[in-house]
Amino acid sequence: MEIFKVNSRKQKDDAYLVRRVVFVEEQQVPIELELDEYDETAIHFVGYLNDEPVAASRLRFVQGFGKLERICVKKEYRGQSLGKQIIHSMEEVIRDYAYTKAKLNAQTHAEVFYESLGYVTVSEPFMDAGIPHVTMVKSLS
Repeated sequence: MEIFKVNSRKQKDDAYLVRRVVFVEEQQVPIELELDEYDETAIHFVGYLNDEPVAASRLRFVQGFGKLERICVKKEYRGQSLGKQIIHSMEEVIRDYAYTKAKLNAQTHAEVFYESLGYVTVSEPFMDAGIPHVTMVKSLS
């Protein structure tokens, strides 16, 4: 997969397309919750296979953490380590900005996946957009 830190309108539209397919259509998250005020200032990522957008995410810097958000891979492309690849790209950018800690809110069904990448759960489960989540952190030093 070829991963880009978004730097064009087309790449951003492609990232939004992947997010819409995964979160809005597949997981039934209302569009007004999926697209929010942070999208304008976040760093966005999009991953392509054969010029098709298949993965997306966004990154913000919050309270000393690089916060990984909206990480998604289209259903038919899961199980190929594409999520792992986009997370590693995000972690590289966090390091480039001289941050040493990463944080994310994981859907509980993906908790084991994030644990396999070194993330540790630091919260009790909570609901976000009607889906159970936990907060997880990782040291990048």
